[in-house]
Amino acid sequence: MCRPGESVTFAALFPGQGSHTVGMASSFYASSAAARAVLDEAEAAFPGLLELMFEGPLDALTLTANQQPALVAAGAAAFAAWREAGGAEPVVTAGHSLGEFTAHVARGALPLADAVRLVHARGRYMQDAVPAGEGAMAAILKLEEAHVRRLCSDAAGRVDAPVEIANVNAPGQVVVSGAAAAVDAVVAAAKEEGGRAVPLNVSAPFHCSMMQPAAARLSGDLANVTFREGRFDLVCNVDAEPLPSPDLAATRLTAQVTAPVLWTASLARIAGMGVERFVEFGSGAVLTGLVKRTLPEATAVSVDTPDALHAALEVNA
Repeated sequence: MCRPGESVTFAALFPGQGSHTVGMASSFYASSAAARAVLDEAEAAFPGLLELMFEGPLDALTLTANQQPALVAAGAAAFAAWREAGGAEPVVTAGHSLGEFTAHVARGALPLADAVRLVHARGRYMQDAVPAGEGAMAAILKLEEAHVRRLCSDAAGRVDAPVEIANVNAPGQVVVSGAAAAVDAVVAAAKEEGGRAVPLNVSAPFHCSMMQPAAARLSGDLANVTFREGRFDLVCNVDAEPLPSPDLAATRLTAQVTAPVLWTASLARIAGMGVERFVEFGSGAVLTGLVKRTLPEATAVSVDTPDALHAALEVNA
């Protein structure tokens, strides 16, 4: 990707829920002093977090209130290891859903301890907003956003319950969220109209209007946190535009709880800034795959282990 110290234009990306795995960030803890300091800070903010990340069990790590701080800690640690190794500074960053908190940490706009505490609470609020079993999410494949939006409108009218677009992840990959009966109706209609549908194993219907109670509670927490000016730009999920002022960070993160993640548009906006290289920091490589689907001419790599970090620092042949 780039040699240590080399000036290169790239975007730093940070993943959201679903990218967790037992053992996440443990190799960085063992090999990087900078990453270890980040992870120890996260542990101090949320005691017991590192044991969950390194040893599991997976079902406990998967819980929304645990998974969100784990992903923030892993992403921040990978980025710290990158900087320690002499990796270049990105010109812009973006995070998928909760990954936007990690992006704020990486750009120096939000202290890691504050981010860990915020997303731990965010996870609890999201889980509490809708009783188990009442909400659902599904990935709709092979159909474009406008088509899925029409299916949501039709289904909501038929069953008199909300279902909305939650994520626009890549061309032909749209996630819907809402009341379980309404999501089931969208899934059935999508299959009838030539699409594929994959129900998601989630604990709540994220990024839809049913999350309004969680947004209200998170807003109060965000009001007590100060966001600073970042070292580089951040493109927000809710409007796929760079954050114009740190004073608007809390508003954008509150809106994100109920608004769809405009990931395809965010990548397009970053590419429009002249960026052709993307590095994903944290656990897994989900966002790397979405970049390759959305921007096939772009270069994308993931940094989730020390070996991956060193590979990313090398110039591609």
